[in-house]
Amino acid sequence: MLVVLALVAFVAGFIDAVAGGGGMLTVPALLSLGLPPHIALGTNKLAATFASSTAAFTYYKKRLFSPECWKRAFIATLVGATTGTLVVDLISTQWLEKVLPLVILAAAIYTIWPKSSHAEQNSLPTSCPKFKRKQILQGLTLGFYDGVAGPGTGAFWTVSSMALYRLNILLASGLAKAMNFTSNFTSLITFAILGHINWVLGLTMGVCLMAGAYIGAHSAIRFGSKFIRPIFVSVVSVLAIKLAYDAWLV
Repeated sequence: MLVVLALVAFVAGFIDAVAGGGGMLTVPALLSLGLPPHIALGTNKLAATFASSTAAFTYYKKRLFSPECWKRAFIATLVGATTGTLVVDLISTQWLEKVLPLVILAAAIYTIWPKSSHAEQNSLPTSCPKFKRKQILQGLTLGFYDGVAGPGTGAFWTVSSMALYRLNILLASGLAKAMNFTSNFTSLITFAILGHINWVLGLTMGVCLMAGAYIGAHSAIRFGSKFIRPIFVSVVSVLAIKLAYDAWLV
């Protein structure tokens, strides 16, 4: 069972580093072992933190992500994720579950839409201060969403960064992985305090997710937008269909 779980984690790490959505594979795999939902989610956060940190560091080493440029987004995401994790039990998410598939599908359609020439230029923004308000609003909103729900957070980071900062999908993916790590780590601390983590399974999956994320991030960087875009659209579309089925039909 651990071998199967390790293979699933490796594939999920690869997908997550390229397009996001690795949790579509890891969470059902953990639930199939008979783990209670809260333990499965906490264990997945532990493993996902390994993957997002590996992918984010890879993009940073290749100079496709600059932490100094996005420090406001880091802080806002941390605050948003903490708030979302704390209030998740106080609000109803039924309406969100029904609307979410449509929003995620819209993100996929936006990615397919033809882009201008800037979309193929792997250059970071030259003037970060003018993004101050955008970063704070984006970080608070998506951090809060990740703390409350989570599915599609990486896709929302990627698409919103392309729209707000005129980044191509490669640079937007690098930013998404860094912010995913921020919100994942925040939730991980909360789950750890509550004792909702199976450390053996989480660490085993985490190592395999790291390996998959390393290969996935390098593949994305090497082959660029033409490689990322079809995988991103495919993963996001499958995620939207799955969420729609769970919310509308089950």
